Amino acid sequence: MTKLPVKLGERSYEIFIGSGNLKQAGILVRSLSQAAKLVLVSNPTVFPLYGPQLVEVLQANGFTVNVALMPDGEAYKNMEEALKILDQAVDAGLERSSLLLALGGGVVGDLAGFVASVYQRGIEFIQIPTTLLAQVDSSVGGKVAVNHPRGKNFIGSFHQPRMVIIDSHTLDTLEDREYYAGLGEVVKYGVIYDEQFFAYMESNASAIRNRDKSCIESLIYRCCEIKAAIVEQDERELGIRAILNLGHTFGHSLEKLGSYQLYKHGEAVAAGTIMASCLAMALDLIDNRDLLRLLDLYKQLGIFPPRLAFSAEDIIAGMLNDKKTLNNRLHLVLPNGIGSCVIRDDIEQKQLITAIERSRHLELEFTK
Repeated sequence: MTKLPVKLGERSYEIFIGSGNLKQAGILVRSLSQAAKLVLVSNPTVFPLYGPQLVEVLQANGFTVNVALMPDGEAYKNMEEALKILDQAVDAGLERSSLLLALGGGVVGDLAGFVASVYQRGIEFIQIPTTLLAQVDSSVGGKVAVNHPRGKNFIGSFHQPRMVIIDSHTLDTLEDREYYAGLGEVVKYGVIYDEQFFAYMESNASAIRNRDKSCIESLIYRCCEIKAAIVEQDERELGIRAILNLGHTFGHSLEKLGSYQLYKHGEAVAAGTIMASCLAMALDLIDNRDLLRLLDLYKQLGIFPPRLAFSAEDIIAGMLNDKKTLNNRLHLVLPNGIGSCVIRDDIEQKQLITAIERSRHLELEFTK
């Protein structure tokens, strides 16, 4: 088991990364809290796989566990489901000293964290992510939210977890598409921050694609390490933390246009990163070699963004309704070579259209 601290003063916490960590979850949670009651939030896909084991180790350490299941899928990350979990927290008699635990992917973690942030003005919660995407990204950093019909994550808080418990064994049961989509977020860290990490993925693509445990845990650790370093500098996304949004402004628009059914989040981020890279190349921030490296790494890792099913104009309209606008201007994260990035707010609509159409052509070639 490896420990990685996230240093945020009184809101500091540790990330535990390793194989078999679920077996230690009861001891880890009890070391943190003397609470008597907790609510475990999960979904019907994940809970049968890992829930009974987790409930057992929590009960063995003196917790009264109430299980609250939400439907599986981004489409259910909404206020209606949040209110249902809040009702169950009230029914369970949770107090200010009680805990909420999130067992599942990013949707479960985001919704459970949001509920924890508003229940009795905020109670502590713990992330136990079971998907690669959640393990490398959404479980760390304290951004919790639900979706609004007009945009993704429009209703939310900054509410840091008290602990993150990552068990790489949970990836064994992850469907291929879900695993490869998670790698879309992994690649992001190499593009925006660490060229050596990008090169490591290029050199170990086959092992990563085949879920080699040593490679996977190295990926998880480095992604969490990068995110922790960024969040420690900018907890509330007033500056550098915005670079974590590479591909997300495009991607969130795609997710919403697809009614949160057509694209996995990581797939939408990968598609958005291709669009951002096409724009960056037009602005001479990257060259054709950089773009080809990105596309080749996606291909080697098994990341195949679905073909764009929407017009450039519709994608741009969705982007303009994203949270990352200021004074009606988009703030776009663009790669500046591999391992660095810039944020630009001076992009014209015609440049966006050209980049989206260029990415559409690349994706058609990419998926042949």
